This record gives sequence, C-alpha cells and structure tokens, in this order.
Amino acid sequence: MGLNDPAGDPLAGSSYDYELPPELIAQQPARWRDRSRLMVVRSDTLEHVTFSELPKLLRPDDLLVLNETRVVAARLRGTRPSGGVAEFLLLHPSDSLRYDPTALRWIALARPARRLGVGTRVSFGTRGELGAAIVRAALPDGHREIELELAVPLERFLERAGTLPLPPYIQHPSPRVSRRYQTVFARVPGSVAAPTASLHFTRRLLGDLERRGVELTRITLNVGIGTFRPLAVERLEAHAMHAEAYEIPPEAAAAIARAKTAGRRVVAVGTTVVRALEGNIRRHGRIVPISEETDLFITPGYPFRVVDALITNFHLPRSSLLVLVSAFAGRSTIAAAYCEAVVRGYRFYSFGDAMLLERKAQRC
Repeated sequence: MGLNDPAGDPLAGSSYDYELPPELIAQQPARWRDRSRLMVVRSDTLEHVTFSELPKLLRPDDLLVLNETRVVAARLRGTRPSGGVAEFLLLHPSDSLRYDPTALRWIALARPARRLGVGTRVSFGTRGELGAAIVRAALPDGHREIELELAVPLERFLERAGTLPLPPYIQHPSPRVSRRYQTVFARVPGSVAAPTASLHFTRRLLGDLERRGVELTRITLNVGIGTFRPLAVERLEAHAMHAEAYEIPPEAAAAIARAKTAGRRVVAVGTTVVRALEGNIRRHGRIVPISEETDLFITPGYPFRVVDALITNFHLPRSSLLVLVSAFAGRSTIAAAYCEAVVRGYRFYSFGDAMLLERKAQRC
C-alpha cells in the first residue's frame, strides 16, 4: 500500500508512503524566493504556476495568516574532555516548550549520545572561552538535559557558537543556504526548523498581496524537531504527536473572527498555522488570543473549523505533515498531486516548491 493506493486504509501509516527520486529533494533554495513553482490543487484540477502569481490566485478579501517565528542558531559543536567533537541541538528549556533567552537548563539532542553521559562537560570555542555545557540527565532517544555555563548572555553565545539547524537531508550546507533558511518576516525567536511554506515570500510579494486586497495577520508557532520525524507506528491512532508552543496575539484573533463572521476565507501559510489555529479552536471553542501549546494531530476525518485554504510544501513520506494535508484536501487528491509533482520534476521538502490547497468539502 501507499499514497497512490486509493483502497489503502487512511488511518494506516503505510498509506502515506511514496517513492521519491533522490534528485527531487531540493538541496539548494531557488535563486529567487518567489520564483519557485506553485501547484494549485483543487478537487478535480491541477494548475502549474509560479509562486509570484499567488496574488491573482487569492481572493481580494482573503485573510492570509503567517507564522513569524524565527529559527534560532541552536546547533552547537563543542569539544569533549577527550578532544572528540560533540554536538547539541537545543530544543527547548527544561521547564517549558517556549524559547527563553534567560534559560540555562535545556533539553537537547546530543551526538554522539553514547559518549555524552551524565557529568560530561563540553567546551565551546578554541580554548573553551565561549562557555560550556554539562550533561545533567540522560533521556531517551539521544536526548540530554544540559546546563549551560556562559560568560555572555545566551543570544550572544548562540551568535558566536551556534549555527542554524538545517534539515538532515541537506547534504552540503553553506552560509548562503543557512541565510535562506529564514523567512523575510521572521521576528520571534524559538524554532529549530523553518516554517518552510513561508520561505517563498518576498517583501515585494507581500506588498502585492496587500494591494490586491488580501488582509495579512501574523501568529507564532515554534517549530520543533518532530517535524522531520516519520511516523513510528503503523496505526495513526497510536502516534504520540510532539507538542509545540504557539501564540495568537489579540489582533490576529480579532482578524480571524472578523473573517469567519463575514464568510471570508482564512488561508494558512504552512501546516504550523493550521495546527495553531485548529488546536486553538478545538480547545477553546473559538479563536482566542493566548500563548500555550498544542499537540493536535490532524488525521482524516478531522472537522476543520478555521482554515479554508492552505499553502504548503511537499512533505516527507510517512510524516504527520503529509497526513495533515491529506486530511485537508483528501488523500486521493494529494496522491494525484504528488504523482504529478514527481512526473513534472517538482522540488520537494524544505527548499522545494509549493502547493495551494483548497479544503475538501466536509460532510454534515
């Protein structure tokens, strides 16, 4: 079974497998952000355009919701007492999923985990002058709780010692690639992965959208490392979804409420926005301004209440994100779109091309 098997069980992990030629995994961003390709996916048609044409594809009264999170330079390479290299990826403070520049205790992904036992001290800088991290607890799946000893504030330390945590399938990182792994409207630090659907936007394109009459509003969801992890279970019901911190400010909540009351479309830029908005209304019954967490796992049959259209990239096989877009647009529709994308040589994953999806009609 797989994504292209219409008889496949929509709640089976194997139903979200598909074959992708390795050469279609984008290793570099497009030369110009908005010159990437955009597949417009409706229930019965596929249209192939350029992302810069987005303004004419949206309605003048649409509300476009952006995630203005900023990727943190959270990957740290240091030296163990033996002289060997160690690497930590700071995920979140020990006591919260929300980024805190004053926190010194962090949950981190550690490599090589087997050599980073409790008490191990890792130094940063040529002679350790940038600071150190001490492993305080060993956690499952290569995670560690670490305590930072820094001579400067955390954000200054990360500027000097840290790098952006590019996706694991990027084989040849470079300064240019790292610079492009950030949206033009990134503002609120906290993510360890970019909201990749937003990487296609330029400031000029945002201006074109507003001149078209599209309303823009912004929320924040801190993208976690779980975005890269495949489903580890066969039944979706058994999948434990990672939680992520999000914030909907009052002005965004008000804009969404106005749009829904007026019957206007809410267009989410990225699955992160979908999770934040749908998680919010599922918990509170309406969109409320709040800073909290969501572990919502959207699967087929989910009753979408906020998002009417979605801009998203092409996702990894057996990923929770592929399940989400299949629930949103219909698995057969997504299967046809992915098959077409492979045939036409679309670029996949973080630096790849994009889709504009309309929500599948929901039964009453």
